[in-house]
Amino acid sequence: MTTCRRFETKTAVVTGAAQGIGFAVALRLGKEGAAVLIVDKEEDPAREAVDALKGQGIEAFLVAADLSTYAGASSAVRGALDAFGHIDILINNVGGTIWKKPFWFYTEEEIKQEVDRSFWPTLWCCRAAIPSMIRNGNGGSIVNVGSNATRSVFRIPYAASKGGVVAMTTALAVELADFGVRVNCVTPGGTHVQDRKTERLPRPPTPQEEKWDRDFFKYIAQEGLIDRLATVDEQAAVIAFLASDDASYVTGEVIDTGKHGMSLSRVTGQKTDVPIDDLS
Repeated sequence: MTTCRRFETKTAVVTGAAQGIGFAVALRLGKEGAAVLIVDKEEDPAREAVDALKGQGIEAFLVAADLSTYAGASSAVRGALDAFGHIDILINNVGGTIWKKPFWFYTEEEIKQEVDRSFWPTLWCCRAAIPSMIRNGNGGSIVNVGSNATRSVFRIPYAASKGGVVAMTTALAVELADFGVRVNCVTPGGTHVQDRKTERLPRPPTPQEEKWDRDFFKYIAQEGLIDRLATVDEQAAVIAFLASDDASYVTGEVIDTGKHGMSLSRVTGQKTDVPIDDLS
């Protein structure tokens, strides 16, 4: 991991940071000098994450909040302002599909739960944090985490939610440009994470849902241009770049960190040879 200090004196709010990409981002920003507020729905895993950051010498705090509500997002922002006095960076990482199955098998309640998890947290956190970021007068950076699911299968409510996150990113970047607040988005694909500390499914899956889950993973194993899963550190590196002053002229961009495609070697069974007379 880099040892540069791009975020010295900066404050960052990272949602969904008890595990996975969110924790990797919090760790990266903290190691580069940021004071970090971890926001997560589950307090115990969030406290473990904060303790881990503090063990690395990082100034870290936590707020346990349900970000599917404006009240929850507002409490997170109040926690950040109480801890830091201002917010420089907002990383909207909360989200993640719950079920994987054809759209017409989702119940009304399941669709609502998917949207509550993967769309509202980003919208509410932006709405809660932006006034204080504007009043701060020093600009700032918002990085939203979307998904390449907008071009995939078996996750239509989740894909619609993340499509909304992408649209909000590009529109919000225009509204905030005059205030020096940049808004960008990454759209990850399959990413290797450790075992989850909190279970996403509210109930055990049915046998049919288990089969759809297996079919889904067979499908996405063939859709990535890079023939392996990303690491959380690779995702965090791009998010940290967008949050940093290295990207000071970048706003309204959507960076695909889960590019769909098929490599040539997957089709032909071998990599294309390099000409033996190549002089480069």
